[in-house]
Amino acid sequence: VEIAAAIKADECQIYTDVDGVYTTDPRVEPNARRMSQVTFSEMLELASLGAKVLHIRSVEAAGRHNVPLRVLSSFNPDEGTLISFEENDMPSKVVSGIAFNRDECLIKVDGVPSGTQYLSKILKLFADNGIEIDMINQVNHIFEKIDYAFTVHSNDYLQALELLSEDQAQLSAQNISGLPTVAKVSAVGMGMKSHSGVASLFFDALAQENINVVLVSTSEIKISVLIDEKYLELAVRALHKAFLTENG
Repeated sequence: VEIAAAIKADECQIYTDVDGVYTTDPRVEPNARRMSQVTFSEMLELASLGAKVLHIRSVEAAGRHNVPLRVLSSFNPDEGTLISFEENDMPSKVVSGIAFNRDECLIKVDGVPSGTQYLSKILKLFADNGIEIDMINQVNHIFEKIDYAFTVHSNDYLQALELLSEDQAQLSAQNISGLPTVAKVSAVGMGMKSHSGVASLFFDALAQENINVVLVSTSEIKISVLIDEKYLELAVRALHKAFLTENG
C-alpha cells in the first residue's frame, strides 16, 4: 500500500485466497455475500473487530494516502471488492457487515471506591505491561462503590488477572474475577449515522435467540456486544439475517 501511494497508483490491488470482502465469514453464515464496495471507515472497523481479509495497518495506510484498495482472488479473476472513501453515489447500507472475534476475555474488578484515580491506576497497570483494553464498562452502586469490566485479548488474560490480583489492595477492590469463555460480535455500517432504530433491531435479533449481552460498545458506525462464546455463530447468523438478507 505504501509503495502504491509513493508511485501515485490509481489503486492498490491485493491478491489473496478469497475473492473479496464478505458481509460476514461464509464459513459461519452460508448466505454471506461479497460486497462490491466498502468505505475505508467501514473496513477499518471490520478489520479491527475481527475480519481477517486485510490487516488494519494496510487499511489505515490506504485511507491516509487516499489510495483505493481492491481485494481480488489469486485464482479466480473478478472485480473483487473496492475499498475507498465514501462517494455520493455509493449505496449506503444501514449495515455493511457482521464481524466477530473469539479472542476476547472478560475481567471484572468489583467494589472499587468511587474516584477516577482508581480507574487510572488500573489502566496504567495494563499500559505499563503492554496489555491493550478493548471494551470498558462501569456500574455505579450505592455507598460510592463501582464495578469495572474490561475485555482483553486472550493472550493477555492470565497476566492481566495476575497483575490485578497482586495490586488488589492498592486498588481497594473487593473482588477480582475473570471469564475467558466470551466473544465479541459487531455490526458495522455507514448507514447507522442516518438511520434510527438500528440498535433496536440489533438487540431484538439477539433477544429472539435468547442471547444475553455482557457488555456493549458503540460508535457512529458500529455496535459491538460481548456474549457467551457458545452463542457466537448463532448471533452472527441472527444479525446477518436481520440486516443483510432480502427478507431480514
